[in-house]
Amino acid sequence: MKALILRLDAPLMSFGGVMIDQHGFIERFPGTSLLTGLVGNALGWRHGDFERLEALQSRLTYAARWDVPPQRIVDYHTADLGQPKMREPGWTTRGEPEHRAGGQAAKYGTHIRFRHHWADGLMTVALALTGKGKPELDAVRDALARPARPLFLGRKACLPARPLLDPEPVREGPDLLTILREVPCWDRHGRPQDAAGKAEACWPAELGIPAGTRGEIRRVYDLRDWPNQLPAGSRERAEGTIGG
Repeated sequence: MKALILRLDAPLMSFGGVMIDQHGFIERFPGTSLLTGLVGNALGWRHGDFERLEALQSRLTYAARWDVPPQRIVDYHTADLGQPKMREPGWTTRGEPEHRAGGQAAKYGTHIRFRHHWADGLMTVALALTGKGKPELDAVRDALARPARPLFLGRKACLPARPLLDPEPVREGPDLLTILREVPCWDRHGRPQDAAGKAEACWPAELGIPAGTRGEIRRVYDLRDWPNQLPAGSRERAEGTIGG
């Protein structure tokens, strides 16, 4: 198996989870749909490229490891819906401006939002494509090296602090977890650590929990219905600690 080695390093990263009320919660690891969107953006695809995005999502598989564990922070947002630009929204296909339901406070009040992020972490990802189809792994490597548009790690404010590809971007091994184990851990400055300790990681559930590894198989909701632009679908993922 061949895999691309990505180094995700940014002041802020956001791996969107299930949103509850005004809280935009995050997952500990990036989801399949996030990585699909990242690769699609690098290739220059658009949201309307439904079939290509669906096909890429079905082929994409990965393992990920926190080399530098992040801190969780919560960003406090407000949206003043009473501003003139918000009181006069664009016309809809029904010929009338569309507002929130629920009275004047809901239509024109100040709404509070909490957006969760990971701060100051550094993650290594081993990403592979299964089956046949376009794009091939070499095309993804070239796109991530010279992306068609600026890339971000979750929300658009989460800009990478370094190029995403590892200096040795293509590695081979029997499976993604083995490949990830063989990639050196980095420290905060992107230097290989002399003695790597235990690190939080995730990998494909079909690989199971290796002997001597503490972990579990859990269900995650990280797939997307691209034609309708909605979260839809779940899968199983292995999570635990590796190294040490």
